[in-house]
Amino acid sequence: MALEHESDTALARAVRAAGSQSAFGRLINKRQSVINGWLTRGDLLPAEFLETVENATGVTRFDLRPDLAHLFARDEQSPPRAGSLGDLEPAR
Repeated sequence: MALEHESDTALARAVRAAGSQSAFGRLINKRQSVINGWLTRGDLLPAEFLETVENATGVTRFDLRPDLAHLFARDEQSPPRAGSLGDLEPAR
């Protein structure tokens, strides 16, 4: 079974939402082996991919990178999605 099916990390959820490690890699222009390495090591998604991944998978940037939460402000115009902390956008 693929690593993303054995984990409930935000990255694993995003990979599942994309359909596979290969599909996720195509989304961010990285090889499947890179995605597999991130999942194996428990790495966090690099910040430059947050917006793309959030828009494509629905996994929020806050969930993907809680260590960078101080850089994001909640969008007051849109209510939070069920099971998430809401849409986030860069702070101004």
